[in-house]
Amino acid sequence: MVTQDSQTAGRVVGDPFGETRALVAIQNAIGEPGSGSSLASVQRISRGMSHFGEHALGWFAVSAAGATADKPRRAEWLGVGVSAFIAHAASVIIKRIVRRPRPHDPAIRIGVGTPSKLSFPSSHATSSTAALVSMADLTGKKAPLAGVPAMGFSRLVLGVHYPSDVIVGTLIGLTTSKAVQKTIVPRLKQRLSGRGA
Repeated sequence: MVTQDSQTAGRVVGDPFGETRALVAIQNAIGEPGSGSSLASVQRISRGMSHFGEHALGWFAVSAAGATADKPRRAEWLGVGVSAFIAHAASVIIKRIVRRPRPHDPAIRIGVGTPSKLSFPSSHATSSTAALVSMADLTGKKAPLAGVPAMGFSRLVLGVHYPSDVIVGTLIGLTTSKAVQKTIVPRLKQRLSGRGA
């Protein structure tokens, strides 16, 4: 169990990989809590990102909107949603196998509620990376990729994930996106072209 070593050596006990200390350092670097602080502002933005990415619902909406508005690339836009769905499902399965608790040290300020107490990997990082990488490949632009570290960092700012949760989630999302683009999107194209879509 992770506990705070009250002022003993300025460190956190039971934190062999230093991830709890990393979260505390990130939050302290941004600022102290309070309605007018920089931490409060960053947490507000991070909470908005958290709600958007919850259960990958925001990415499903983006996928549906893209598929509706961009008929020539409908299959690719649907692939964005498929990637997010598969990545999210994979993260949930892994969470239930690993069963790593979320950060709970009293030194960490938790900035948002979560649907489960399981931490590894970050489902937000997983589904967001899958969707954003798919969008970057679809559009041929790198701009969507900026959302990958932004979503990952938001999970640390909110104190709901360890860095390794985010890193592994990002890798799973990247792998899922590439696999979906290689295997599922071509089939979607064939099916949609056969229907005259």
